This record gives sequence, structure tokens and C-alpha cells, in this order.
Amino acid sequence: MNQKTLFHVTAYVCTMAMLVIISVGAAYAADLPEIKKRGVLRHLGVPYANFVTGSGDGMDVELMQLFAEHLGVEYEYVETGWKNVIGDLSGKKVKPKGSDVDILGEAPVRGDVIANGLTKVPWRQKVVDYSIPTFPTQVWLIAQADSSMQPIAPSGDINADISAVKELLRGRTVLGKANTCLDPALYHLEETGAKVILFDKSLNQLAPAVINGEAEATILDVPDALIALEKWPGKIKVIGPVSPEQEMGAAFAKTSPKLREAYNEFLEECKRDGTYLRLVKKYYPAVFAYYAAFFEKK
Repeated sequence: MNQKTLFHVTAYVCTMAMLVIISVGAAYAADLPEIKKRGVLRHLGVPYANFVTGSGDGMDVELMQLFAEHLGVEYEYVETGWKNVIGDLSGKKVKPKGSDVDILGEAPVRGDVIANGLTKVPWRQKVVDYSIPTFPTQVWLIAQADSSMQPIAPSGDINADISAVKELLRGRTVLGKANTCLDPALYHLEETGAKVILFDKSLNQLAPAVINGEAEATILDVPDALIALEKWPGKIKVIGPVSPEQEMGAAFAKTSPKLREAYNEFLEECKRDGTYLRLVKKYYPAVFAYYAAFFEKK
């Protein structure tokens, strides 16, 4: 083998090795030992409500900063969007299909943990693993303040309450957002006779869209609804629930069990020493009036 041929063979081998490394990096998220070796925890976040405000703070931002400090590594925020956030963590391009999910291919891994008020829904749980619960939630129907729809009287039976809300929807325009926890398909809203409109902007803009008359109502989860009611008093009203109570959590790749376990231990310590409740009171003071039982358990 002459020197020129040897050079080309060596270059080919090096190139293929790099492609293998890139491919593995795209397909698998790092676990705790790799993160400690790297020295950086990458927090994937979608600006949403007061979990990730987009201004450098938020409940989940502060929790992840404290978690990075707890691990002895630097903190890095990686902004993403609802369309790509699961792929950015799992390394899989996914397409939700009701409670199931289709895997469409590989995606680059951009972060180690998702934390932005991520609701546990069945299709997500097939591609990521959640932490212990971080926040209570539920999906509510929110309407313009002058809508002829009136808030239901709670019956004490959540299924009856949901049915009562859905009975009000026939012929009404209702906003939702596909492939999120506010996907109308998850709550069978079209079956009510509602005129469902899939929103193409951010979740934070759903309430303003209703206020501006783009639709008569929208579905919102509790954290965002609480922020909207505080931000635009007298402009919107809560009609009632369209889902049972749900839970939010941080999400980890299925290849990162040690990182998830470390976060669960860290979060339990935050609950014991008062850090967790301090952050909840800072970012969601009104939530205690609705979900006191959840926080009493903590």
C-alpha cells in the first residue's frame, strides 16, 4: 500500500468514526456520569407561563439552576419549541397519534432534561420518562367575559362537571393547539359539536386570542389560566374543566435513568427544606386556592 492510498484509507476511517460518534450523539441523551464529566447540565425549555418566562427566570429555570449546582456542574438553558422539544431530548422525531406516537426518524439531542410545565400525557410517556410530580394541573375551558356561556356549578363529580362543560360547546368556536396537552383531540372536543380551531401561535397567546375575538373560547391548563386571569382581569372567565386533574413533571430520556433518579432525590430534598414551596409561592401564589391538597402532601 503506497503512502497516498494509506492517507485516503486513514481519512476514510476517521470520517466514518466521526459519523458514528455523531450518530450515537444524535440518538442517545447523556446520563449522569456523562453530564458530570462534561460539566454542564443542558435544560431544554419552551417559554411558557411562569415555568420559563423567556426573561431568564421562572419556576423551572430556578429549579434547574439549583439542580445543576447540586450536581456540581454549570447550567445551560437551551430554548426550544413544542414541536421539537421531545425530539431534542429523546433523539427521536415523533408524531403524536391520540394516546400513541409514531417514531419518524432520528433527531439531534440538544439537551438533558425538559422542564417547562410539561404535562404527563400518554403519548409522551412512551418516549420520555417523567420525574415525580412537580405541579398540579387540569385543562379548563376559558371564555370571553361577555360570552353567553356561564360557569358551571361544581357537582363534586369531575366526570359530571366535564360533561356539563362539553354540553355548552355545540356550535361554539374553541381554540386548541395540536401536539400539546391542549390538543382538542385528547378531550374529544369535536364530538361535542364545537367548531375547533387549531392555533398556530404559542400557547401563551391563546388567552389574548380569545380576548381579541379570534374565538369565543379556548382550552388552557391551570398554570396558564391562572396567569391569564391575573394579567387580564375581567376579560375572561373560567367555564369549567374538560379533563380530570393531571400532573406536570420534568422529562428525561429513557437512556438517562441515573439523572432522573438524582433529580427526584434533589426535588424531594427541596420539598423537605421549603425551597419548593418558596418557588411555588413566588411564581404561582393563586394555585393554593385550587389545589391545596396537592401541596399539603408535599
